[in-house]
Parts: sequence; structure tokens; C-alpha cells
Amino acid sequence: MEKLFDILIIGGGPAGLTAAIYGCRFGLRVLIIEKLNLGGTVMLTDKVENYPGFPEGIKGKDLGVLFKTHSYVYGAEYVSDTIRSIKEEGDLFLLEGESDYYKGRTVIVATGTKPRTLGIPGEDKYIGKGVSFCAACDGYFFQGKDIAVIGGGDSAIGEAIYLAALCHNVYVIHRRDELKAVRVLEDEARKMGNVAFLWNSVPIKIIGDRGVEGLEIKNIKTGEITILSVKGVFIYIGEDPQTELLKGLINLDEHGYVITDESMKTNIPGILAVGDIRKKPLRQIVTAVSDGAVAAYTAYHYIKGV
Repeated sequence: MEKLFDILIIGGGPAGLTAAIYGCRFGLRVLIIEKLNLGGTVMLTDKVENYPGFPEGIKGKDLGVLFKTHSYVYGAEYVSDTIRSIKEEGDLFLLEGESDYYKGRTVIVATGTKPRTLGIPGEDKYIGKGVSFCAACDGYFFQGKDIAVIGGGDSAIGEAIYLAALCHNVYVIHRRDELKAVRVLEDEARKMGNVAFLWNSVPIKIIGDRGVEGLEIKNIKTGEITILSVKGVFIYIGEDPQTELLKGLINLDEHGYVITDESMKTNIPGILAVGDIRKKPLRQIVTAVSDGAVAAYTAYHYIKGV
């Protein structure tokens, strides 16, 4: 690609799309590079209930479409590609993708996170055959069946509530004796007649033949091992930052999250990081869009030299 862009944005989730909107409004030429579909993981969320302006909640897919449409309205350009490397060329940056090269004055990295895996026998074998990380994507296939949800945070309990409307029984397996999820989600889950909580328990093996048929779990207090008969296992035990591209280039913390200041600046002038890949206390859609707006503002002033 021969064009020179003011801002190259790697990642098309809420943070990247917001950066594109603000960058275009500053009169800058912006390119969003996304390896999958614009919108990010919000597109896989059944319902978003904590984004300001939607008191009744909004479907994640609908919110993602609004983000995409808004960026198009202001003239952001988009290409589908996977970036392999970021290199400095004088006062510019060269991004090498699988399909093309991209040159820009600044780079905003918004690559987000990926689901953390359990690392137990059977997990890899049955991904797509009963093991899932997305209830909105795969819940339909488990209508009327018994399934397990692993985790105790907001994502796990929110998805358990969604799955309870489809499935026969939902077993929430959590390694502690109380949830980490916010109280409103816990209260809603407890009201569901088909959601059961298995406390102080961890999964140790996923069992099956052609698909998931059961889950072996261990009580970490008693040591007792039992087999739960389920057809699906939905895993929500956290996220890991997708920052492999940045290793050796940008300062990362011990968990792989990007270290930035409040202006989204990294240790390399002209490279900024936004959204869930940043080291910060709260990772939500609302904090991602805030990061994107700040990064575009910082990029504008970096380009203008003011």
C-alpha cells in the first residue's frame, strides 16, 4: 500500500474504532488494520448492560455495528490483514502484514485480549466440539442440554445467565466459595431455577468420544473427584493480552500488558497502546473507548509537534 497515513490502528475493537473516529475528526488520515471483523469481542457479547446511554442494555453486536458505522461516517479506511512486525523508518513507521506493507506517522495498537485456557486434558481436543469461550456464538447448539461454566467473574456469570435461558441445567464451577462477579449478576443468576454453583472446585479433565460427554472436577478442600455429566464446557477464567507483536519493542509488564502513561504513550515515541492490552485496573468497553479518544488526541499533537 503506497499511501502514507497519519495514524495506523492495529485492531478494530471499541478502542481502535474510537481512535479512528477521533483521529478523523482531527482531520487526520486513518487506517484501521484488523485481522478478523471490525467490532472486536463486543460483537460476541449477548447483551451489554453497563455502557452509558443504554439503560435497557444493548446487544453487543448492535453496539459493535454502531462503532463501525460511526468510524466509516468520518472517513476512516479499513483493511483486513495480520500485522507481523512494526519497524521504525526515520520519523515514520512501517508495518509488515501478511498481505501488504503500511506506512504511517503514528501507530495505535489496539489488539485486545484472547481467552485464557484451562490447560487440562481434553480442552484442545474438544474446542468446537463442546468446548467454547463464547456463549452467544455457541449457546444455540446446547438447547435443552446440561452444560458447565468455568469461572466466577462478571463474564462467567453473565454468560451463565444467558445459557440458562437455553440449556436444561447450568453448573457454575468456581475455585472459591464466593463469586467475583458484581452483585447484580450474582443475584440474577441465583434467581434462575436451573443454575447450580459448585464451590471450591476446579476442572481437571474433559471427557468424551466424538464430543464432550462429561467433566471431571476436583474439590480443592476435600480432594474429592467427581464426574459431571455435561455436553458443553464454557470457559471464562480471564484473558491474556495479544501483545506478541510488541515483545522486544515495547515495555510490557510481567503479564504481557503494555505499560503506558495517561496519554497512552509507550516507551517508543509515536507508538501508543489502548484498550485491554494496557496495564490498568479496569478493562471495560467504556474504558476502551476513553483510551481510543485520548490516543487519537495524543497522536494529533505528536504529528503536529505541539
